[in-house]
Amino acid sequence: MSSRVTRRQALIGASSALLLPVSTRSWSRMPEPDEAFAHGVASGDPDHRSVVLWTRVSGHDSAVDVHWAIASDPAMRMVVDSGRLSTDARRDFTCKVVANNLSPGHQYFYCFEVKGKRSVVGRTRTLPVGHLNRLGIAVASCSNFPFGYFNAYEAIANDDTVDFVLHLGDYIYEYGPDGYGGSTGYKLERVHEPRHEIQTLNDYRTRHAQYKGDVQSQMMHSAHPMIAIWDDHETTNNPWLGGAQNHQPQQEGDWATRRAASLQAYYEWMPVREPHHGHSQTERWQHYRFGDLASLVTLETRHTSRAEQIDYDDFKDKINDYADAQRFQKEVLGASGRNLLSDRMESFLADALRESVNEARPWRLIGNQIPMARTHGPKLDHPLFAERSGDASNPINSALAYLKRIGELDLPIYLDPWDGYGWAREKFYTLCQGCGVQDLLVLTGDSHSFWSNALFDGRGKAMGLELGTSGITSPGDFIGFGIEGAKLMDSLLAEHNEEVVWTDCLHNGYVRLQLTHDGALADYLSVTDILTTDYNVETLRSINIVKSAESLRFS
Repeated sequence: MSSRVTRRQALIGASSALLLPVSTRSWSRMPEPDEAFAHGVASGDPDHRSVVLWTRVSGHDSAVDVHWAIASDPAMRMVVDSGRLSTDARRDFTCKVVANNLSPGHQYFYCFEVKGKRSVVGRTRTLPVGHLNRLGIAVASCSNFPFGYFNAYEAIANDDTVDFVLHLGDYIYEYGPDGYGGSTGYKLERVHEPRHEIQTLNDYRTRHAQYKGDVQSQMMHSAHPMIAIWDDHETTNNPWLGGAQNHQPQQEGDWATRRAASLQAYYEWMPVREPHHGHSQTERWQHYRFGDLASLVTLETRHTSRAEQIDYDDFKDKINDYADAQRFQKEVLGASGRNLLSDRMESFLADALRESVNEARPWRLIGNQIPMARTHGPKLDHPLFAERSGDASNPINSALAYLKRIGELDLPIYLDPWDGYGWAREKFYTLCQGCGVQDLLVLTGDSHSFWSNALFDGRGKAMGLELGTSGITSPGDFIGFGIEGAKLMDSLLAEHNEEVVWTDCLHNGYVRLQLTHDGALADYLSVTDILTTDYNVETLRSINIVKSAESLRFS
């Protein structure tokens, strides 16, 4: 079902689009949704004249017509576009339409109606043109349902400085109840549905439905438009072109079939535009232009060109000392041809960067799923770590042993991020330099930690800065070492790595980025609890970013 075609085929007048009166509401508390719209409403993928509107109709087993409208006022009296679409089981009764003919840089309100039952009213906005004084973006990532409540989503919904939400992936997780986060999920009665690792189209639809059924998620979606890109868990852990770490063909079937099912469900359940003409569903990248202030280009690093990840275990007998480790980084991790970005992605990126430079926008943002800064393991010779011993089968002891060995050899901690693709990172930097860009502001998810990073190419030339956001609920990797151990790891990482200015793995939350023509402010905001819905929002760190003619720096 093409929402754009059906809207054009059955356009109805603005005065008759909504059959019920609409009242205003506050976004600080989500009203109970009508049972016909149990998954709320959402908007996203805005441009200057249009925005995607989304909902799902519940309680039907055959095709149903859905009315929609978008207005300039929350009471829905000043309707500027409206229509009717049909949805059915072929797209899991989701409804997605592109509302057109809107004014740039304006706030709008929208809702849906089916058989006399109305959804809540959502709030959205279009991208601005011309001069723009400021822009506020909430940067989010890694919302694992069983690990805790989406308090950070509620905080984003109530953040009046946010204009748009940039979600950098891991919006859902694929694991079953006994997988990652499962034990916490049982305690909180937030167990993944369906109750097994998701593999089929129906599985992925059911999992998306569970996440969209969360009230705090609905609050965020109804309050702000979302710019979304996927990472790995929307399909499964650590995919590459030919498979994934968490896909076993002998038990789970054909990889291409599973990936296609996950992407179909993603396009059905997320407020995103359909692929550009001539592009496949895997080719999801966009260029968002915020007036004369900023460009944002989102990258696709999972499904269009990624080479298989390197596993240290495959080389453990070949890396015996520092010299071996240096050779491994150059010849294996940095091997020519180990791609992350496809040729079409790179061509799109180059065009977007050149356009941004030609239009003299001061800020060039990169929506990037995986950490870009070089992050090598530090030496763990502190007594706090030396005291740990015992059964090597204990996951925490095993992780510590792994990190100690990585630190001894000065190797990257992880090989799924850009650190595992040194050649691709240099190729990316060279492309940017060729477009006259060395002032990137890279916005990153995936790691479940907050980061302030300074980026350099292989020759030491500054390429910009990286802001990494923590998980909405997914925990930092070093929390198992205890609070003092985790703090120490953060400190050692910053001391050991030239590109790491500051990091924090202990807190969940989001990054709020506010841009002006004179500079930028990044606030690292944490929620004090995710195991209950009783929480506060705290500012862990605020950092100013200074923009000069061709470079960025933290002040």
